[in-house]
Amino acid sequence: MPVIKILPHPEYCPQGAEIQAPTGTSICEALLDNHIEIEHACDMSCACTTCHVIVREGFNSLEAMDECEEDLLDRAWGLEPNSRLSCQAIVAQKDLVVEIPKYSINHAKEKH
Repeated sequence: MPVIKILPHPEYCPQGAEIQAPTGTSICEALLDNHIEIEHACDMSCACTTCHVIVREGFNSLEAMDECEEDLLDRAWGLEPNSRLSCQAIVAQKDLVVEIPKYSINHAKEKH
């Protein structure tokens, strides 16, 4: 089972973490299943950018993003060439290293 290494984030994962994720699950689902409460204001429907992550290693193992995700990413805070919406990035066979950006464009956080 692939491993996702999450780099330290002051709010969501202060110490960083390594989790196992079944192939075919989204990065967002894997984080949430492991109690890393990343924002996902649209409930993972590819309608916002609050679950934006930067894939530091393993980016090319993910399926190519579709046009909807590409368009939305243009609005994400801290966009980088290896940015993805974690709700759309499906874990393949390779291990990943992801960074959750310091900020998101969400103005009102809610518990999900």
